[in-house]
Amino acid sequence: MNRIAIFSPNKNPYSETFIQAHKHYLKDQVFYFYGSNQHIVLENKPPLLSKWTYRLCKLWAKLLNKPKHYVRDYMLQKAFKTYKITAVLVEYGTHAHHLLSFLNGLSIPVVVHFHGYDASKKDLVEQCGHYTGVFKQAHKVVAVSKVMENKLLQMGCPKEKLVYNVYGPRPEFLEVHPKYSSQQFVAVGRFTDKKAPYYSILAFHAIAQQFPQAKLLMAGDGVLKSACQNLVRHLGLQERVFFLGVIDHQRYRELLAESLAFVQHSITAANGDMEGTPVAVLEASAAGLPVIATRHAGIPDVVLHEKTGLLCNEHDVEGMANNMARLLNKSTEAQQMGQAGKQYVAKHFNMQRHIEVLEKALQR
Repeated sequence: MNRIAIFSPNKNPYSETFIQAHKHYLKDQVFYFYGSNQHIVLENKPPLLSKWTYRLCKLWAKLLNKPKHYVRDYMLQKAFKTYKITAVLVEYGTHAHHLLSFLNGLSIPVVVHFHGYDASKKDLVEQCGHYTGVFKQAHKVVAVSKVMENKLLQMGCPKEKLVYNVYGPRPEFLEVHPKYSSQQFVAVGRFTDKKAPYYSILAFHAIAQQFPQAKLLMAGDGVLKSACQNLVRHLGLQERVFFLGVIDHQRYRELLAESLAFVQHSITAANGDMEGTPVAVLEASAAGLPVIATRHAGIPDVVLHEKTGLLCNEHDVEGMANNMARLLNKSTEAQQMGQAGKQYVAKHFNMQRHIEVLEKALQR
């Protein structure tokens, strides 16, 4: 059995459900390292170094004028030897770049998993040297969309190292059975530039007068949330658009069961930031809801236009509004698309397939 070290820059962010899935569904023994620089923690284990050893190492590094990553690399080397680590999965290309001095000394498989912004945000890609060192050290490099795969190839990632592996929704989402009886839309995701939640609100506003029973529920948090709340007030939609804050998986499944469709107007941000393949989209499809979204990043990989959902171009508010109106007028079509989406995701993008591909990449 492999003993896999998973590295993540953060512990358990609510939006990073894919990392939690890797922790819980990989069949091998997982050791979860989170944090950065000298503040890396191994979950459910003692500190990597005692306070005395840590201070001694810092003093030693200072006296010998060692690089600033010396102490971090030393404590990780010690942990790998203690726990007999046999493979490494690094979440985010940026994090792999920051860990490069440590990764370069390893003789075990290293898999680097890109997720979205790390392969598209222009300034980050440049700061990481277009990942030249990461591509050289990695045994395999995981891309979660066809668009991302092409971007990594253009940066110089060897084709034989690339693995296309879309996320899988949690199995419990397949157990959801929507009623399609309400005129409720649901949107779940961070309020950030690339998810452009204001466009979803504007699209809903375009149909609100025509469908007085329709409403939009928006879950999540982020820098654009206050601006979106102000927009809702300005448009007079306070009784039609509701902000739910951060919700858990159980609450999300409940919302999917009582809604007509999932909506998300993803765009490429001004700084180049893009989605990978949004997990919330996959979960909505797995639950049996049609997806109303944009032709952006990995969304067209998992949502079949006119079959499992309705897609429009980025920034096309009128197109999204028309797609919302179409399903409000034809709830039977919403049900047909939702059921087709459930079958499509269950067959092609299930969690078991995703984990099996990842486990194969982690083998020697």
